[in-house]
Amino acid sequence: MKSDDIWQRDEVESPCIKICIVHPEARICTGCHRTLDEIATWSRMSAQERRAVIDELPDRAGLLRKRRGGRAARLKR
Repeated sequence: MKSDDIWQRDEVESPCIKICIVHPEARICTGCHRTLDEIATWSRMSAQERRAVIDELPDRAGLLRKRRGGRAARLKR
């Protein structure tokens, strides 16, 4: 038995991918696209509430605009 097997539960898994950076304008995590409130209350949400959040996540990716600056932008000039 692996140690992780102990923590396996029949519930909606967290969408966290361990890239936890909050977008300064959209105020959502750039990794999982959840709001700070959703992240903070995830463990207390019902399975139905978690599924509703997960269903919304793909639409939130568009809220994150890609950076236009940086080295790549300077090289194009």
